[in-house]
Amino acid sequence: MSLEPQQAGLMTITDVACPVCGCACDDLQLTVDGQNLIRTDRACHLAEPWFRNQAAARPPLARINGEVCDLNAAIEFATQVLRRADAPLVYGLSRSSTPGQRLAVQLADELGAVVDTTASLCHGPSIMAVQQAGESTCTLGEIRNRADLVIFWGCHPAETHPRHTERYSVFPRGEFIPNGRSDRTVIVIGDAREANEWRLDEAGSRPDMVIPIHPNRDFEALCILRALVAGSPVRHFASLAETGADLEALSNLAERMRTCRCGVVFFGLGLTETSLDRPRGNSGLGHLNVQQLLLLVAELNAVTRFHARRMRIQGDVTGADAVMCWQTGYPFSVNLANGFPRYNPGEFSANEVLERGEADACVLVGSETIPYFSTAARDQLTRIPTISLDYPASTPPFTPTVQITTSVYGLHAPGTLYRMDEVPLPLRAALPSDYPTDEWVLNEISTRLKNGPST
Repeated sequence: MSLEPQQAGLMTITDVACPVCGCACDDLQLTVDGQNLIRTDRACHLAEPWFRNQAAARPPLARINGEVCDLNAAIEFATQVLRRADAPLVYGLSRSSTPGQRLAVQLADELGAVVDTTASLCHGPSIMAVQQAGESTCTLGEIRNRADLVIFWGCHPAETHPRHTERYSVFPRGEFIPNGRSDRTVIVIGDAREANEWRLDEAGSRPDMVIPIHPNRDFEALCILRALVAGSPVRHFASLAETGADLEALSNLAERMRTCRCGVVFFGLGLTETSLDRPRGNSGLGHLNVQQLLLLVAELNAVTRFHARRMRIQGDVTGADAVMCWQTGYPFSVNLANGFPRYNPGEFSANEVLERGEADACVLVGSETIPYFSTAARDQLTRIPTISLDYPASTPPFTPTVQITTSVYGLHAPGTLYRMDEVPLPLRAALPSDYPTDEWVLNEISTRLKNGPST
């Protein structure tokens, strides 16, 4: 990051990493006047309002049961809630940063709590599939420089990751892709009901090929693709008609996959979710879809270079995975009640723990994904004491017992952000803030739990 002086006391901060989605674009420019954000350049339609709103919002520092209070009182109240809890839950982490995530896991360990991240609501099934089948993966830089076949399966990059195709996967020129878009074949696969809506970027660019798949038929389509890649006949597969895909289109795709120099499949929640999932996550069979895709990619590497990459949505959910792994050995859905980590998605996932009424207190490090919980889980949150740490422009969908506003990593505070391909990027402060960081609040609660209130 560099600083460029501007006229009238303005300062432009360059090479800013964006924590809004998993792309973590690190070429943004923020123009500030020392106290306020004046302009955001190179930001997508998701990032620009996010930066603007987070910089402009000025909610109270702390509240107890909706009533404004001072920070010390809120932290003390939160400490007392957790001291009385027998089965607490720590959830979220994906809108935080490495320092805050580390303290959240530490607090969960000290409390003997269940700790879970937003991965259990989105790419939890993908993580389970990786554990079962392995993963042939790479950085986004390698895709930019090498991939001549790019497939998007069950995702809409223009909506969820607006600059993905611009910076990494479709349009940029690379060392072995000197002509950019014209050197690449781009294929989109997914729900047939949305086929007419598929586009690659905000300008409405279209893929070279679209292969519609009937809802919940990705597994069958992937099995047929594996057979085609292996050279097995599939004309009489009973499941072929059920997929909604044309045999000629799948055969064409299989041939392109076998003959490309370097290929990649970017897959999203359209592949991980099934009609059995509730409301999102690993309670259904989405992990079997991803497992078939990973096996297909592994088999393709016998004849060419091929990769698979998850399209991570929350800004630092990949960092949450990393911190959880190095602290507990597991990426999400971990129970620390017995003094050692136990991992079991579903049993120890936040949504299911709340549905069963097994948590008697909850620490939310970011509440932005609570609307995706089931109705039963959301209702349980309103019945137990909750401690919410949220950014200034974030509003929980219910009134937490204790609500503390924290500063934004990458805007108000430094930290580390992990891009969707596990590449760490530094976050630096661009604006001052009176709000504490997640790390400071969680550490203060942890210290008081061990030593009593500070004097």
